[in-house]
Amino acid sequence: MIERRSVLKGLASLPLAAVLADPRQAHAVAETTSLVKIRTKGGQDVAGALAKPAKLPAPVVVLVHEWWGLNDQIKATANELANQGYLVLALDLFQGRVAATPDEARALVQSVQPDAALDTVTSWIEWARNHQDGTRKVGVVGWCFGGGWALNGSVAAPVNATVVYYGKCDLPPEKLARLMGPVLGHFGSRDTYIDKPMVDRFETAMHRAGRPYKVYWYDAGHAFANPTGDNFNKPDAQLAWTRTTEFLRANLAK
Repeated sequence: MIERRSVLKGLASLPLAAVLADPRQAHAVAETTSLVKIRTKGGQDVAGALAKPAKLPAPVVVLVHEWWGLNDQIKATANELANQGYLVLALDLFQGRVAATPDEARALVQSVQPDAALDTVTSWIEWARNHQDGTRKVGVVGWCFGGGWALNGSVAAPVNATVVYYGKCDLPPEKLARLMGPVLGHFGSRDTYIDKPMVDRFETAMHRAGRPYKVYWYDAGHAFANPTGDNFNKPDAQLAWTRTTEFLRANLAK
């Protein structure tokens, strides 16, 4: 087992994108997280990766992975947020499976049962809300496939802040009205999947629901914040991350 303190001391000076882009560094940081298991409200046994801050109690942030699964990059991101003072749980919707190719990722996404996924996300949110080391302030952050599930979870189990990176967001106003905290969205203008018409529908629905939100557009394609992907856009990824951390700080402060 890699000792967390020594690993993090060596990597502390590196920006998050640099860690995520290097498989060896991402793996080293990922190994410092701990495995947590719960039984969901629906009776599923699920697991996630937990990263703890230096000081507790702390607000809790739940991360929802991309279509690749709960890989080292997501675990390393959990650690980065823990360094910023959050108790972070990166959940797993694929039951331990991680994709190495787009075909594998697509198959994993297609294997997900919506009711089971929603049960998993909402159960982790409730776990976060009631954690003995938490402050009862909860944020949810998701990317791509996970961005959609972050929003779905925040509707079903309202949280204090939600961040959606290029995730499916065109929910109807009556569902979005259930949100408690604001939503921050990051979208790429050259994204052909989560495109402008979809985001426009989201904004219209949020207006009708009367819920607070902020949408940022970037001159980028889908998954522009993933340093391991072909569409990675470093300046936009860094800007989106800065906006994300500022948003979480503003809405999860004690």
